[in-house]
Amino acid sequence: MRAAALRALQFRDRARLAWLHALHPGLQVHSRAATAFAAARFNLAPGARLRIAAGAATERIFAALSFVIHQGGEVVVEPGAWLRTEAGPVVITAWPGARIVVGAGALLNGCSLSAKQSVAIGPRAVIGIGSRIYDADQHDFDATRPEQSAPVQIGAHAWLASDVTVLRGVQIGAHSIIGARSLVQRNIPPHTFAAGAPATVKGQVGDRSTAR
Repeated sequence: MRAAALRALQFRDRARLAWLHALHPGLQVHSRAATAFAAARFNLAPGARLRIAAGAATERIFAALSFVIHQGGEVVVEPGAWLRTEAGPVVITAWPGARIVVGAGALLNGCSLSAKQSVAIGPRAVIGIGSRIYDADQHDFDATRPEQSAPVQIGAHAWLASDVTVLRGVQIGAHSIIGARSLVQRNIPPHTFAAGAPATVKGQVGDRSTAR
């Protein structure tokens, strides 16, 4: 009985995804991605692109996962990435012409990403609950100082703990760890533990390739 109910639920999910694809030609959800992506909120402008690869996963919690992609924007969710919504919503916003990549096997856990140029999350990186990544100031400072933006890159196997904020132009190196409630305004080298507001180097980190 349970197996039949699950098959029926997956059939309904696939039907919804097929309808969403017809509604948004730029939407591509691989047949081997979790059918639970049907529960996400998709706000795709004309010319927006969203690709979700095989093995990508999320929970079936209605509208807990949101994709907001403006004209010419692109979001790529690579194989095995987990957009986890059990502890909080995941919101991914690509502004006009911007690109966001969630690397293979990466974990986004109740966090938000916003790009006006580019945000790249490396393979098997972990972004913790309540964390926010912005590649732009979001608003003009005043009449003489307009908004600025610069690409953000989070390296492979990096871990951002809870409530971390990453600002424009920052590169966080592979295997690095950022402590909870940190504000990252400057580049963090690979294999580094950094924390604070602003985040500063506190120590070194070894190989995290087997960590999760």
